[in-house]
Amino acid sequence: MKIGVMLESLRKGSFREGVEAASALGVDGIQVYCVDWSELTYKNMTEAKAREYLDIVKSNGLVFSALCGDFATGFMDGEKNPEIVDKSKRVLEVAKMLECDVVTTHIGTLPACETAEKEAARKALRELAIFADSMGSAFAVETGPEMATVLCDFLDSLGAGGVRVNFDPANLVMVAGDKAESAVRTLGKYIVHTHAKDGIKLNDGRKRDLNIVIGGEAKDHAALLGMGETYLELPLGEGDVNFDTYLPALASTGFDGFLTIEREVGATPEKDITLAVNFLREKLAEYNLG
Repeated sequence: MKIGVMLESLRKGSFREGVEAASALGVDGIQVYCVDWSELTYKNMTEAKAREYLDIVKSNGLVFSALCGDFATGFMDGEKNPEIVDKSKRVLEVAKMLECDVVTTHIGTLPACETAEKEAARKALRELAIFADSMGSAFAVETGPEMATVLCDFLDSLGAGGVRVNFDPANLVMVAGDKAESAVRTLGKYIVHTHAKDGIKLNDGRKRDLNIVIGGEAKDHAALLGMGETYLELPLGEGDVNFDTYLPALASTGFDGFLTIEREVGATPEKDITLAVNFLREKLAEYNLG
């Protein structure tokens, strides 16, 4: 398996600075946003620009592990879906320019039962699956809001292989209350990319010994719940993702791709990401997965 980093997690001022910082960490690849607000937006990408960005990445010894095409809307609204589907197709095309075959996104929370919203998502994602298939790419749905079994059943219903899975073990643990090591077996046939992230579910009835500083003031478990927080992202190894069972389970599915570190919170992202790189290297060596 290879180690990557979500470029935006490094919080650098420009794409080049982010790539250089990622290279200094000794990782193998990067994931970067390709949406309306990003430097690598699909709206302005040309073949010439793509070659410039690709040269920056390659000259630093890296590759694109994936692009992120998350437009923060999901696919549960049938009226909005044609626009989001079209944008998603453009991102898949940009990914090809950047010698990358994976685009990740969130699709919204899938209910276990059949609803009009779920059918709208199915129609949109079937179209994207066929489009991605036609170009040898994957449009990868990020795990988290729903249990792995619900997502797997939905993907089975699409009837096309171009929509796959970006497996985020922390989202499953923090939000859905699922177990990463069992979820990865359920979804294994669809996994093309992963996020390396950790965290805990705060509203699961378990009392935690926490001391989290927010706005200069330390908050315990009860205080976080009182603020309406339902989960907490933590540095790798400090949450409820059991990497000692998860990584071997992931390997057992045949996956040998990227573990892309994503750190969305915290005051010292580069420090946390450096620790995450070292953590993953140790685990990959321990289980002979490098």
